Amino acid sequence: MDTVAHPPATIEGWYASHHLLALPRGSRSAEAELAAARETLSEIACGSNGSWSLTVPLVGSLADVMMVHFRPTLEEIAVAEQRVRRDPFLGRLEPVYTFLSVTEAGLYHITAQLAKDAAARGGSAGDAEFEKALAERSAAEEATPHVRRRLYPQPPPDMPYVCFYPMSKRRAPDQNWYSLTLEERSRLMYSHGLIGRRYAGRVMQIITGAVGLDAWEWGVTLFAKDPLDFKKLVTEMRFDETSARYADFGQFYVGRRVEAGEWPGEG
Repeated sequence: MDTVAHPPATIEGWYASHHLLALPRGSRSAEAELAAARETLSEIACGSNGSWSLTVPLVGSLADVMMVHFRPTLEEIAVAEQRVRRDPFLGRLEPVYTFLSVTEAGLYHITAQLAKDAAARGGSAGDAEFEKALAERSAAEEATPHVRRRLYPQPPPDMPYVCFYPMSKRRAPDQNWYSLTLEERSRLMYSHGLIGRRYAGRVMQIITGAVGLDAWEWGVTLFAKDPLDFKKLVTEMRFDETSARYADFGQFYVGRRVEAGEWPGEG
């Protein structure tokens, strides 16, 4: 069965925008201006349908703060971004990095199984019967609480530390993720996911897809009670075959989130 070029199905939820910003060096702002900025961030903290924005002062980065927006539509992402840019203080922050993506649940196992079923009946992945079965299975998956938490996540109240990084799968001649069969990719992703499950209750992750939206292919936003768990989790995942052979990682950004209206402070 030749399923090399067939992509796994995905289910998408909220759009996500990560903005890494630096404070203007050597400048001070009046308290009234800082208070107005805090009000702006409070206003956008809650979007429609339970969506949200977060402010994360960063540690160990050229950027000073990360602003994260999750919204149901691309237009609502734009509104939140423009509200920040129009603020007298926030609008002077210097962009260091931005990342646009959308929450995603990848259906590797389901797609691989349906492709196998299609071959058994003499059909192929992508034919009408395959697409019908895939639509039904996708709808059933999307309705489950587990997948809905992935598509419409909420920041955990007891995990104040945040880590964000972009990543892509390799396309080198001898390490090309996209030339693997659906079955092999499904096997690797299942094994990879088992590592994350061992950190349940310690780390929550939000996976966002960025293919066609950004230079990197995925974004990973992690929440934790203890920032050392970021190191432990990512270390374990890098030793897993999926990452060891096929993953490239971008810059990591780490900080402790603040409640709406707590940042920026005076001075």
